Amino acid sequence: MQHNPPDEADAPVVDAVQMLVAQHRLLEAALKAVLSTDDGQLRRQRLAPAADELMVHLSSEEAVFYPAVRARGTEDVLLESLEEHLSLKRLLADLLAMGAGEKTFEAKCKVLLEQVEHHHEEEEQRLFPKVRKLLSSAERKELAAAMQQHQLQLLARRRPRDAVKSQTDEAEPLV
Repeated sequence: MQHNPPDEADAPVVDAVQMLVAQHRLLEAALKAVLSTDDGQLRRQRLAPAADELMVHLSSEEAVFYPAVRARGTEDVLLESLEEHLSLKRLLADLLAMGAGEKTFEAKCKVLLEQVEHHHEEEEQRLFPKVRKLLSSAERKELAAAMQQHQLQLLARRRPRDAVKSQTDEAEPLV
């Protein structure tokens, strides 16, 4: 994911949906990269930034995107998405706690990738079309800027993956 502040003159202005779809593809590629090697040390090295990016992405959806798009016709999708986030966080917490050489590491990572892909598909097919109808292009661009600011703040403070352990008891509330 691109977290460097863009040069205003060069940067194309994207909306929140475009931003999230692009992040979906990057997250999927990062998890596939973890699985693309049998080297346990390399898997751990690849998992750390993938985990940070996943947590930043999930957090920006929960704290910024979902509250902004909560409206008639989206609440059921958002509640399901929050439960999927909880499942992703639990898998990620398990992976971060285990050694890459452990017997179940690869299987758990494959399940994480499958669930990530499913979650992305659900959002892209069920939620994002509704968001495009609910919010104007300008509103979606403003939302993207707010999400990017949230993501930059998370990355500046600490390793976002460290927060996953405290977020596995229950799904985040829909506020």
